[in-house]
Amino acid sequence: MAEPVALAALMLDAALGWPAWLHARIGHPVGGFARIIDVLERRWNRNAWSGPARRWAGIALLLLLLGIAGGAGLAMQWAIRRWTGDMAWIWLAAAAWPALAQRSLHAHVVPVARALASEELDEARRAVARIVGRDTDALDEAGVARAGIESLAESFCDGIVAPLFWLLLLGLPGIWAYKAVNTADSMIGHKEAPFTHFGWAAARFDDLLNWVPARLAALLLCIAGGGGWAVLRRDHRRHASPNAGWPEAAMAGVLRIRLAGPVRYDGILHDKPWIGEGGDADVGAMRAALRVYLWACLMLWGLTAIGEGIG
Repeated sequence: MAEPVALAALMLDAALGWPAWLHARIGHPVGGFARIIDVLERRWNRNAWSGPARRWAGIALLLLLLGIAGGAGLAMQWAIRRWTGDMAWIWLAAAAWPALAQRSLHAHVVPVARALASEELDEARRAVARIVGRDTDALDEAGVARAGIESLAESFCDGIVAPLFWLLLLGLPGIWAYKAVNTADSMIGHKEAPFTHFGWAAARFDDLLNWVPARLAALLLCIAGGGGWAVLRRDHRRHASPNAGWPEAAMAGVLRIRLAGPVRYDGILHDKPWIGEGGDADVGAMRAALRVYLWACLMLWGLTAIGEGIG
């Protein structure tokens, strides 16, 4: 890709995020995917159906999503290139920009650190509850900081590195197909009922699409933080996901703290293994994680510029 489409999209996202006024007027494209998934899940994930039937229904949903998202991306890309001539790269970047989350991720994690720094634990719990699915009402400072850092590390992959990777590889069809699959995974890609069978295809395909980006994200975090390699090699397998453990282990190693560990979802304690070693997370670790994140984003910009220049 000789045009600086991906780099321009990164710049737009870093400068603007997805403005609240724009979200209030037109929503966000991911919200459209979520509505499709919600409607089809209620219609196709029926209690009366057998496990295999639900699995096939989930496969059908995934294929439909890929057709809609990839098809829309392909149509946009064709129309932009046909009708905007030499300025196509600007419009292509604008069409890709909403799929990236650099500014949004930073804007969601910073309030958690600020609340902890002000010793407002209840506010910190409310802030972190906006970005994680675990129970947050009883978290102490270490638990809140851990949750925020884990979300930052994992979302660096699926909110930035992965969509950018697929944009560079396949253009607009790639980035929007990825976002559709990632949205489906977050909504239905769970092992627990009622999604055990219905969400199987979304979860497995999301794993496939994130395989390379997760390892690239971990590499960038370790380089940005100046270390963490031993913990990355040792602990990336301790996460239930084949991908999320990579950026989380990298961040834990860089910060020299423990992440993951026992956590509650819907009142049920899940005894997850620890990732990393050293002290508990705190507000200082959160601030350090945000610095590492920003450096990793800048490095990603550099790699993107190099990749597009070669292309």
